[in-house]
Amino acid sequence: MIDLHAHVLPGIDDGPPDVATSIAMIRAAEADGTRVLAATPHLRHDHPEVRLEDLAEMCASLERKLPAHSEIRLVPAGECDLGWAQAASAEELRLASFGQRGTDLLLETPYGALPPNFEELLFGLSLRGLRVVLAHPERNRTFQADPLRLAGLSDRGVLLQVTAESVASGNRASESRRLAGLLVRRGFAHVIASDTHSPERHRASLSAGRLAAARLAPERAEWMVVGSPAAILAGEPLPEMPPLESGGRWRPARRRWQAAR
Repeated sequence: MIDLHAHVLPGIDDGPPDVATSIAMIRAAEADGTRVLAATPHLRHDHPEVRLEDLAEMCASLERKLPAHSEIRLVPAGECDLGWAQAASAEELRLASFGQRGTDLLLETPYGALPPNFEELLFGLSLRGLRVVLAHPERNRTFQADPLRLAGLSDRGVLLQVTAESVASGNRASESRRLAGLLVRRGFAHVIASDTHSPERHRASLSAGRLAAARLAPERAEWMVVGSPAAILAGEPLPEMPPLESGGRWRPARRRWQAAR
């Protein structure tokens, strides 16, 4: 499996406080079946310790501290705040992109209400040559109230990353769970990732997310943790999404979408 969203670099954001904890997190991910792990610290004003020019070496340093038999690979990237991304230079965006290739950018979905022009702001990044991967949109209340905005983003080329915890949650009353499940079932989610911040098991693992997704859309679970993220890391077009059992990709009318919730 490939995990495109993990806070595993030590001492720079709200992830692990030290190298020992980072190593514990990476080894736990490997034991869970992850073979490629993107290190994505927050890029926003409240985490000034994140230095873009240090990310690649921090990943390499952690890899050197892993056991010789370890098969996991770390990829430098960042989880970008929208305001940060808009103000960033072309070189800063390249260093924040997956593998520092300058092709694909993980963008943090705001937790507060979204502005009416949110979509236009995202497409502004695409005009700068970036494919946007939108992190955990299922947690946002604006999207929960109006999921068709996510369908529109997906149709216009924004990739949607849902979190394993949201997909696998046992809390049936959770709005995040409902929206994540709907995105997976209806073919609008492209990636499942862990968004891990610590070695403690308070979040569902990536394999738990894959298993839960397989119950919702068995054709698609592996695609969201292997095929799709591999293409993102390579800066290539995504492989064709496995079709729904009913055939074809669903295009909802608003009341049908709401009724499905």
